[in-house]
Amino acid sequence: MDYSTIGILVVALLIIIIAIVVLFTFVPVMLWISALSSGVRIGIFTLIGMRLRRVVPRRVIDPLIKAIKAGLNLNTNQLESHYLAGGNVDRVVNALIAAHRANIELSFERAAAIDLAGRNVLEAVQMSVNPKVIETPYIAGVAINGIEVKVKARITVRANIDRLVGGAGEETVVARVGEGVVSVQSVLLRATKMSWRTRIRFRRRF
Repeated sequence: MDYSTIGILVVALLIIIIAIVVLFTFVPVMLWISALSSGVRIGIFTLIGMRLRRVVPRRVIDPLIKAIKAGLNLNTNQLESHYLAGGNVDRVVNALIAAHRANIELSFERAAAIDLAGRNVLEAVQMSVNPKVIETPYIAGVAINGIEVKVKARITVRANIDRLVGGAGEETVVARVGEGVVSVQSVLLRATKMSWRTRIRFRRRF
């Protein structure tokens, strides 16, 4: 075997190694094998298409595997479209699984809309099962007689998934409760002021 043949074999071997490296880098073969072993039917060209559309395949396939294992009927198009819209696919799938286990009716479209609206859909599902207790900070007020009044409220909140989009968040609830407490304090201060005026008028008459 002459040197030219050896050189050709070395170049061919290098080309094959580079092609394998590029193949395993561009095409997630191990992810494809993992999906097939988990019962998720997906083609290798679908994963290549995700790469071309600048979608991280693992961000879609891993949540899809969890969904299929949990008994949910989802597909790659739904999860990929939500990913391209800027949503959190893993959080949405976790919320759907939690709702499915808790017998809460929640569709993928509604969960995706809640997630795209900037709300934590998984936390909403958890709050619909276990209500959350919100504690407001101390709100202080001073009466006319110098007595300082401090009020602290605790609110039990249960999430309503049907009204979550456009509904009040935790900060809004705390702010509204604080406004109510301030209103009550203003009424108490007015009552205290009126009582002092009544006493002064009563003393002046006699």
